Formats: sequence, C-alpha cells, structure tokens
Amino acid sequence: MFYYVDGTVTVLEQGLAVIDCGGVGYACHASQNTIGKLKIGAHARLLTYLNVREDIFELYGFIDEEEQSCFKMMLGVSGVGPKAALSILSVAPPDRLALSIITGDEKMLMQAPGIGKKIAQRIVLELRDKMSKEQLETASAASPTVVAAVASGVNHTQEAVAALMVLGYSQAEALHAMEGLDAAGMEAEEIIRQCLKKLVKQ
Repeated sequence: MFYYVDGTVTVLEQGLAVIDCGGVGYACHASQNTIGKLKIGAHARLLTYLNVREDIFELYGFIDEEEQSCFKMMLGVSGVGPKAALSILSVAPPDRLALSIITGDEKMLMQAPGIGKKIAQRIVLELRDKMSKEQLETASAASPTVVAAVASGVNHTQEAVAALMVLGYSQAEALHAMEGLDAAGMEAEEIIRQCLKKLVKQ
C-alpha cells in the first residue's frame, strides 16, 4: 500500500520518526540506525513496510533497501515479529547483521533488547541456511580476489560475498563491487561497507 514516504522530518523519538508529506504526518517505527541518519526539519525519504493484523495498523520506515530487506528476511523467521526485527536492526545495521548471520555470531543479535538466545540462534540458522554451500564455493571460484584470500587463510572476502548475498545482491554484483578493493588487507565488515557504497551509487 505504501512504498515510501517522502517529506520533512517533524518528530524524532526513540524508535519513531514522523514524516510530514503534504500536511499529513506519517508515524514510522524506525531503527536507531535510521533515526540516527535523520534530522528534524530536513528532507527525508523512507522506504516502508505496512504491518496490518486485526486491530494493528503500523507503518515501519527504513533509510535504505538493505535495511528494509533485512527486516523482511527476519520476519520470515518463526517467532520474529516487526518489533523484534527492528530491535535487532537498532544494534546491528545491515552490514553487521549479514556478517553475524554468516559467521554464526548470535551474541551480536542478543545485544538487542528482548532478543534471547533461542531467537538469536533461530535467526542465524534459518537465514544462514538460505546461503547454500554451493553458492559460497561458486563465489570463491568465480573471483581471483576471493581465491587469493582463501588460499592465504583469510576468509574475510568469502564472508563478505556471502553477507552481500544475504542482503539480496547477486554473486555477480557482489564480486563486481569488490573490483579494485584491497580485500586481502581488510576485515569482512569493512569490505561489506565499501562494497555497499559502490552498489548504492550504481
């Protein structure tokens, strides 16, 4: 129903951003990651997700497609609702969340209020299962950069490729974004961050 809201930021609170669009204020539940990038009185465009269930009618706002994609993926995990997904995104932005899933770092997810060990483990297991072993092997074989990193005992590049795929990018897009990066000397999170900058500009 709502694809995005585009207007002026009028209210910023913990977990909430109000965007004035032509005189109508849209209250969007948002992560601290999104809220931290907004400023009252400034223009903003948030991608949205409308949660409708019986007497519930809630609008969620996201600063970019990666955050929205992560939110929707987590909703597909049994036992994870919109509030839990938003709580996780507040402590683990998309790049960090994707890396946590690939590396099995459930403790990162448990830093989010209301997220216990069982839910964190379920998120990691269910979302990591979407990345098949064959996909990772193909990604490694397709890029000299990845092959060199793996051969030297550094798996950061392979983790970064997998994390970008968790965020919804194809292998080709992930590998293309790594062109020109000195990936062998970078941590996985930094590789992901640099690749996302390039992918957003495309």
